[in-house]
Amino acid sequence: MSGHSKWATIKRKKGKTDAQRANVFTKLGRELAVVVKQGGPDPEINSKLRDVIAKAKASNMPNDNIMRCINKAAGEKDGANYEEIVYEGYGPSGVAVIVEALTDNRNRTAADVRHFFDKFGGNLGTTGCVSFMFEKKGQILISKNPDISEDKIMEDALDAGAEDFAAEDEYYEITTSQSDFSEVRTALEKNGYEFESAEVTMIPATYTKIEDEKQIGLMEKLMDSLEDLDDVQNVYNNWDI
Repeated sequence: MSGHSKWATIKRKKGKTDAQRANVFTKLGRELAVVVKQGGPDPEINSKLRDVIAKAKASNMPNDNIMRCINKAAGEKDGANYEEIVYEGYGPSGVAVIVEALTDNRNRTAADVRHFFDKFGGNLGTTGCVSFMFEKKGQILISKNPDISEDKIMEDALDAGAEDFAAEDEYYEITTSQSDFSEVRTALEKNGYEFESAEVTMIPATYTKIEDEKQIGLMEKLMDSLEDLDDVQNVYNNWDI
């Protein structure tokens, strides 16, 4: 997604109903459980856990919920074993789409994802068919604040090791390499910055415009339907809104 569409997506998610927000928290809880089982419950040692905690906080997940998920996962010897699966395909007008899922039933998830691609004018492709159009990067979004100058935020971000800094209409976008994301985010947190979004994401190299209103409507329905699937954690696209 482009910067503007990323911001629009964040605002849309934050404006969702309580039931939809609960679904977001459920997905974050699953992601927390997976990284705890992979690297342990101590965020000082487990960098992936630190990153997911930051992502959860940026999504307004309460601290009590975060700690409950971590403690539960740390105490579980058994429980669901989630498999990470990535699906790739094309939406309406040839928009590239990547779907990241955590599932305990790959047949169910594949069928659900394929159903929505087919229903809304897209098609599910093979592994690698669109991922070459994206690069995995750390991305931090900070709302503009008249009390903090753009130069100050840019200086702090670049000093922390950020690769790039951009000022958009409503926010500042800080881009990092995947490996430096945790370090940059932690440094900015220590400087008192609060994030609208802080996560490792897939950033497209090129974008695709949709001119037809019907195709735009289908693309919006495809994105909403995929994001609302229980097994789906993240959906990325190169739609230039």
